[in-house]
Amino acid sequence: MPQQKRFSIKRKLSIAILIPIAVAILICWLAGVFILNTRTVRQAQEKVRNDLNAAREVYLHEVGHIRDVVRFTASAPYTAAVLHGNREVLAGILAPLRQTEQLDLFMALDAQGRVLYRANNPAASGDDKSRNPVITRALKGEIIAGTWIVSAEAMAMEGKQLAEEAAIPILPTPHARPTTEAMERAGMMLIAAAPVRDGAGRIIGALCGGVLLNKNNSLVDKIKSIVYEGVKADGKDVGSATIFLGDLRIATNVMTSGGARAIGTRLSEEVYNRVILHKEKWIDRAFVVNDWYFTAYEPILSVDGVPIGSLYVGMLEKPYTAIKFRLGLLFSGVLLVGAVIGIAVAGWLAARLAKPVKELENAARRVAAGERDVQCLISSRDELGDLAEEFNQMNRALMQREDDIRELNRGLEDKVRERTTELEEKNRLLEKTREQLVRKEKLAAIGELAAGVAHEINNPMAIIRGNTELLQMSIPQNADNRDEVDTIYQQVGRIERIVGNLLRFARQEKKQLGQVDINGLLEEILAQIGHQAPLAGIRIMKEYEAGLPVMEGDSGQIRQVLTNLVLNAIQAMAAGGMLTVRTRMETTKEMAEITVADTGSGIEAENLQQIFNPFFTTKANGTGLGLSVSYGIINDHGGTIEVESETGKGSTFKVSLPVKSRF
Repeated sequence: MPQQKRFSIKRKLSIAILIPIAVAILICWLAGVFILNTRTVRQAQEKVRNDLNAAREVYLHEVGHIRDVVRFTASAPYTAAVLHGNREVLAGILAPLRQTEQLDLFMALDAQGRVLYRANNPAASGDDKSRNPVITRALKGEIIAGTWIVSAEAMAMEGKQLAEEAAIPILPTPHARPTTEAMERAGMMLIAAAPVRDGAGRIIGALCGGVLLNKNNSLVDKIKSIVYEGVKADGKDVGSATIFLGDLRIATNVMTSGGARAIGTRLSEEVYNRVILHKEKWIDRAFVVNDWYFTAYEPILSVDGVPIGSLYVGMLEKPYTAIKFRLGLLFSGVLLVGAVIGIAVAGWLAARLAKPVKELENAARRVAAGERDVQCLISSRDELGDLAEEFNQMNRALMQREDDIRELNRGLEDKVRERTTELEEKNRLLEKTREQLVRKEKLAAIGELAAGVAHEINNPMAIIRGNTELLQMSIPQNADNRDEVDTIYQQVGRIERIVGNLLRFARQEKKQLGQVDINGLLEEILAQIGHQAPLAGIRIMKEYEAGLPVMEGDSGQIRQVLTNLVLNAIQAMAAGGMLTVRTRMETTKEMAEITVADTGSGIEAENLQQIFNPFFTTKANGTGLGLSVSYGIINDHGGTIEVESETGKGSTFKVSLPVKSRF
């Protein structure tokens, strides 16, 4: 059978340390990249959302300006005076205002909605506008302002020049809605209308003014300058703004690859359905004309509340991509440096941890080869140091027992020879009886020796087993170096089984009664408990009754019970607290009472009835035998053990023991 490849414990420890480090670094890197991308996109989307709000305010400010011009002009006394007078006087009022306020449309209408005068096209008048909702509402006394679509026929009435300005060729655009139209001749206008009243307050007509948005790039440029303040990246404007008529760009500062404004290109069908058809905002990443942008769209509603277009702002994605790349590079560099440091630390720790294990292995091999007086020189103050010390003690005990066995064998052989010499002269009938007597004497001597050997080996083997279990608990089940520790544990179990067979053979394993000083025993336990559990944050209060009599019992077993109770109390106070140890005599003077109380997490009410059952435990690494064994020891001494506990406030264990043994 081919020999399996051997992996040293140093290599296994290195791998065991490096795997969690590598997994943690990978998780950190993935989480960091994800958070970086998410936060950057979220921040950009929030920025473009705020930009859209600012753009809307600029847009509404323009609407408000037109409204104020029309309202103030309509409310002026001279306007009512000349409304049905001389057209030349009316022209002298409206024409200068149109030029001063840069209006594309400014007209006066009578009370029936017929045009009296057009400042932008004086030759055309007399047409009926009473079906126009804007004019209708103004003639009913309402001052109205907003956005309106002027049909191609109506644009022609406003003059040839304005109609030509409104005409926009429709350019082919990927992902846009299918269309057969080649030219858009309707105009989108910011429009306002106000009633004109005579001295008695009667409505005698109306004024209507507006600004054409088709090819009106001054408004979108104003939005860009206010919102983005001319910020550039690689010589290109970071921000852009656009006004759409339906899905058609009629005013924009988004540039084509040729450097021209992208007027005439169209909105994607997905965005059109969301913004125009469903009257919802769109805030997302999108490809605009020839580059990727973080975009925001909102519908532009007519004065009737019908979606007729949309307002758009967007920011180039490239600056944010560059920021993400630089931050990601920096983050990766930090993790790489951390990984290198982790590898170096893992190698150092593995070498340090593997060295004492290797020394212990060499010492065990020498003992197995027949060497004696082998000392394992491990000075570390941890479980490995304790294991090495117990190994040395075990080796010394084995040497002593081997010497005793050899001496006993020599004595037995001498006795046999003496008996043989004395009985040689007797008849053969008695020789068989003599041999039986010699055999019984040998068995008795071996039994006595076995009992002594078992008792001497049990103590160091218990410590070796305990430290081996600590090693098992500190090393994960699936770790590569778990095999060596499990091998030690199995061999310890084998020795314990041999010792158990020796004890059963000798039939001497029972309670050893002696004198027990409870106060002194507790003082020893509390002085040594810090070696078994950390005492950081834990205060110990001792309340010993003076003059407590010495009781009869097995000191070792009682020590085991009290150590278990104190250790459980300390482990229940992981965050710190108060440990109270109290002794007193009961009123009958026949029982000594020992109380161990903590301020830890307490025991659930439903568990109080089960804590003394074998194998019941609430600890992740407990065996469930500590309290059941303690219960059995106290019961064997004729005493009782009780518990009181409240979740979150701690537990109190009370042990009562008779001063005089009853068994």
